[in-house]
Amino acid sequence: MSTDQVTFKMPETGRPFDDLRSEMVERGGGDVRWREGKTAVYVFNAGEDVTRVQKEAYTLYLSENGLGPAAFPSLKRMEEEVVAMGLHLLHGPRGAVGHMTSGGTDSITMAVKAARDYARSISLPEPFNLVMPYSAHPAFDKAAALMSLEIRRVPVTAVSLADVPGMSEQIDGSTIMLVGSAPSFPYGLIDPMAELSALAIERQVWLHVDACVGGYIAPFVRLNGAPIPDFDFALPGVLSMSADLHKYGYCAKGASTVFYRTEALRDFMVFDQRDWPAGRMVTPTLAGTRPGGAISSAWAVMNYLGVSGYQAKQRQVTEARAAIEAGVEGLGFEVIGAPQLGILAFTRSDLDVFAVYRKLYERGWVTSLCTQPKALHLMLSPFHASVTDQYLSDLAESVEAVEAGATETVTEVRYS
Repeated sequence: MSTDQVTFKMPETGRPFDDLRSEMVERGGGDVRWREGKTAVYVFNAGEDVTRVQKEAYTLYLSENGLGPAAFPSLKRMEEEVVAMGLHLLHGPRGAVGHMTSGGTDSITMAVKAARDYARSISLPEPFNLVMPYSAHPAFDKAAALMSLEIRRVPVTAVSLADVPGMSEQIDGSTIMLVGSAPSFPYGLIDPMAELSALAIERQVWLHVDACVGGYIAPFVRLNGAPIPDFDFALPGVLSMSADLHKYGYCAKGASTVFYRTEALRDFMVFDQRDWPAGRMVTPTLAGTRPGGAISSAWAVMNYLGVSGYQAKQRQVTEARAAIEAGVEGLGFEVIGAPQLGILAFTRSDLDVFAVYRKLYERGWVTSLCTQPKALHLMLSPFHASVTDQYLSDLAESVEAVEAGATETVTEVRYS
């Protein structure tokens, strides 16, 4: 905590909101210009019309609390319909269930909690472990830290995908979960889920598909004609999935979904405290209070766009990705793997790509990096289709600057 934070205190008297609003707008003047397409991380810009739906639908239920379904049956119904739409997209079988959560980390944590409690119910020996590719999201590590579980990460293959034989070697009698990504955040690649499904069935291990990034884009990219492999409940070994609404579902933050093949598996996720002076407390997800606006906004956006609207938005994403792929390859970069969705990472062994990143940052771009291998990383939104030429032009100039002798670089990649 800085000295300014320690000494700052609440004003003795309030200030007019017009003054506060002006100050807030001024403070945001130094933030990334995401409305201009200058960021490819953190924000998913699907256009001003979608942003309007997000905001207005959120404020309609700003004060309501999803913790109380009896008090707010409207929110209960909207959540049920959001979950049903997600399950339909992801081939949920009859009897599959799910809930909305506050984000991908929440969804993943609750899936890990369910798998842990299921493992205890069948008397697997503790301490438990999770087996996953090196590229799996750190949210699994966070969940494991909270529950004192062991993480066993397996190096990815030469094409940056999960090494299924290598993961098989790490499974033992205390393994409670296998993890595959659809796609992984670092590389934007869908792990070989059919092989992981077969392994999960063979070894009788819970398989979770982390589709936080891909759950609400991959089905529509497939509808647009791309050969997206099965990655969801169409595979019999998949027992749970996470899919973020506030990413490629273009819903307001924070909104995600966690799904289970059966209600019996989902029940291991639910927290039920019966012995408490204020009565029984039952919560399906990590949070107690659940912002009604996140639920109502998700419901509104999904109904506003519909299948055809999502197809159009996701086509913009994949067309932007294809254009940037071609452009960066023309600049001598190698794209990692064969991305099919909205993420791509690209590298050059003869160039300090972190220095290139710094030059792009100086031009107003806030994107991401990979460290193994060192690569530039983009997670694209529909709006990026209108700025691909600008990005490629700025990238070319940044490469030229580094080749001409610029040496300033970044030494650490942080998402905070």
